Amino acid sequence: MRYISTRGQAPALNFEDVLLAGLATDGGLYVPENLPRFTQEEIASWAGLPYHELAFRVMRPFVTGSIPDVDFKKILEETYGVFSHNAVAPLRQLNGNEWVLELFHGPTLAFKDFALQLLGRLLDYVLEKRGERVVIVGATSGDTGSAAIEGCKHCENVDIFILHPHNRVSEVQRRQMTTIFGENIHNIAIEGNFDDCQEMVKASFADQSFLKGTRLVAVNSINWARIMAQIVYYFHAALQLGGPARSVSFSVPTGNFGDIFAGYLARNMGLPINQLIVATNRNDILHRFMSGNQYVKETLHATLSPSMDIMVSSNFERLLFDLHGRNGAAIAGLMDTFKQGGGFSVEQERWTEARKLFDSLAVDDAQTCETIAEVYEQTGELLDPHTAIGVKAARECRRSLDIPMVILGTAHPVKFPDAVEKAGVGKALELPAHLSDLFERDERCTVLPNDLKAVQAFVSQHGNRGKPL
Repeated sequence: MRYISTRGQAPALNFEDVLLAGLATDGGLYVPENLPRFTQEEIASWAGLPYHELAFRVMRPFVTGSIPDVDFKKILEETYGVFSHNAVAPLRQLNGNEWVLELFHGPTLAFKDFALQLLGRLLDYVLEKRGERVVIVGATSGDTGSAAIEGCKHCENVDIFILHPHNRVSEVQRRQMTTIFGENIHNIAIEGNFDDCQEMVKASFADQSFLKGTRLVAVNSINWARIMAQIVYYFHAALQLGGPARSVSFSVPTGNFGDIFAGYLARNMGLPINQLIVATNRNDILHRFMSGNQYVKETLHATLSPSMDIMVSSNFERLLFDLHGRNGAAIAGLMDTFKQGGGFSVEQERWTEARKLFDSLAVDDAQTCETIAEVYEQTGELLDPHTAIGVKAARECRRSLDIPMVILGTAHPVKFPDAVEKAGVGKALELPAHLSDLFERDERCTVLPNDLKAVQAFVSQHGNRGKPL
């Protein structure tokens, strides 16, 4: 399997090199040169498989030539063996044909664990084989950071630096990052918003000279391995609901477009998906594109669903690449237009093509709380704010009541007590046993100004397990 850049000017790489590359050298994102496609008979034969075995069958084509089957199977068994639910991603029914896919049974109680538990093990495997050491610099709007630290904390050849917006993540999210200590773990609170953090990560990838020869690796969803791992649970959910003999629709809470792009890929790989709903909050750049062909940057607002407080959706470039016939030059021009002017529209026929599969809705905080309260009253199920946005969008945008609707349950509600409290739900929130003492643990975090040079100086000074790079 070879991977190419969405901007067309970077060399094609194999999986191992893509894992370590993150962004392509031309600023683009890597995607498979050719997407594997499965027959309906092949997909049907996977029904009833344990999650790690299904994951092997779905992801195997992406790592062919880089990781032998026996090693990949072992990595996957270890990855999903740490999840607290035997089904790994169980489905919970809300009503007759509406389901929540619970993706929060991993160590950090968020869907990011599906990819980042795998990513940490893949990095360990590849770096040990190569005898290399790398630096991870990642940006988080809440959940990616803790999942990345949890997934990579035991990696012998990795130093990890996670940037989060100061005072703009929930307390549980922050503590899940700042209470894990290690010589190779560094939490940085940036005096800015998530987009500022993400811009610093992108700028650091563009010019890595501050690392003095050490390689930078991405843990954000720009890393192809993240997308690859998320494809699996679309197959998993569909198989539970009668797929591939019947179509399934999905509503996906998303800010960076990575999670829903994985669903788009699952469909292109042969899974019958009728509809994909982009469910977002007040920071609605994706909704404005899907509903009106306007991809325009606006002011970022803090909301009760902070993991989606994102105004520039990095992975959207991957969809644009396909919509433009995989023309790298066209995407490079489009991204340059966005950088210079803060927005763009695409040709009508390209936007119409996207609308064949995608619908969207922006949900504000008041509607989020109303949905949390409504679902709890009707079913006794307590939703986190992101999942609630997914439910609201599913109910507003659903094309057919006859087709099962699956809402991706992206996080455990205990991570967002403010939203639950504002929703007026009188249910006591308890942390799972492995996090029961979270609020008593010591924290370690460095607050830095919204300044790229200050951040890069900190990374350079504290890399290599505390020794300057």
